[in-house]
Amino acid sequence: MADLTPTPDRPGLHVSKPSPSAPPTATAVCHCGASASARGDAQVRALVDGYTANHGPAHAKQGR
Repeated sequence: MADLTPTPDRPGLHVSKPSPSAPPTATAVCHCGASASARGDAQVRALVDGYTANHGPAHAKQGR
């Protein structure tokens, strides 16, 4: 399986929950240079919401 972890060369958002009993984890890297990681339901949800609102797809909307 390919490594899906975002990098500065391959920005994006990756969320993982390997088993029902394991806490979710997330990593995000934006092409603007911002990066973050999170562990646990609340932190992962906040990272996804923040990335979606302020990075990644949000940058495309700002350029219009």
